[in-house]
Amino acid sequence: MSARLRRLTTPVVLLVLWEGAARAGVLPPDKLSAPSAVLEAGWRLSADGTLGGSLLDSLRRAVLGLVIGGALALVLGAVAGLLRLGDDLVDPPVQMARMLPHLGLVPLLIIWLGIGESLKVTLVALGAFFPIYLNTYAGIRGIDERLVEAARTCGLTWLERVRHVVLPGALPSLFLGVRLAFAAGWLSLVVGEQVNGEGGIGFLMMEAREFSQTEVVVLGLLVYAVLGLLSDLALRMGERRLLAWRRGLQAS
Repeated sequence: MSARLRRLTTPVVLLVLWEGAARAGVLPPDKLSAPSAVLEAGWRLSADGTLGGSLLDSLRRAVLGLVIGGALALVLGAVAGLLRLGDDLVDPPVQMARMLPHLGLVPLLIIWLGIGESLKVTLVALGAFFPIYLNTYAGIRGIDERLVEAARTCGLTWLERVRHVVLPGALPSLFLGVRLAFAAGWLSLVVGEQVNGEGGIGFLMMEAREFSQTEVVVLGLLVYAVLGLLSDLALRMGERRLLAWRRGLQAS
């Protein structure tokens, strides 16, 4: 059996058990709908355009929040990691801020930003910021100083050392931060879209809850899971291409 088929085995078995338990009455439909009911709801909502419109709203918020939070984290992480003054001025407040659960800031953010699009994008940006900042900072600081000294001895300028030594050395940590940021961003989006939102998968789920449409709620959760999985797969593919020079431990 190929590796891809082995990876599909457990999800397929779980789906079969889930469907069987639902049909046998072990799982009440008002508590957890069967996969077939969830699939039927997905087909129905896709046919009338509801699912597609909600998906586009969620993707727009997620991309905007990740770009804003990720770009700010890269800049500040690089400044703190490369410059002593940046480390002294930037890192302490960021380390203090990361101790605050950003989802716990929702009441304060509602006061500041209201309940519109700004709140949702800000939550995603906050969720993405800290993983990327911390891993950018750690990736730069984890580079062997002897490599930088060797590059300086060879006559490379500061920018050339950053390009040829610092950036390749920090990339593995940076990719880990981006993967963690995507996961945190999707989690933040779930919360943001359920705060009196209009449009989006989270809003669709909250609306379904009002009418006890469990299959639609489960469908929304599955959509979030698939979006997270696809984004992680895309990042892993990019990581393999950009870090083809790195050979790590292979599972036996």
